[in-house]
Amino acid sequence: MMLNLSPNITDRDDFYAELINSQRDLDEEQALRMNARLILLLANHIGDRKVLTEAIGCARRGGG
Repeated sequence: MMLNLSPNITDRDDFYAELINSQRDLDEEQALRMNARLILLLANHIGDRKVLTEAIGCARRGGG
């Protein structure tokens, strides 16, 4: 499996709003912890280490 960088969420605006709203009443530390938990949950769901390594590199470079 390769990292899919093509748009793959049908309701991107709604998802973005949901993500932002999920942090609305959190302080900065709580939001960072929530983001870390979300990343780990999604990484576990993906499960493919090569894809995860590619995603980490892409995110670090600012790509995607």
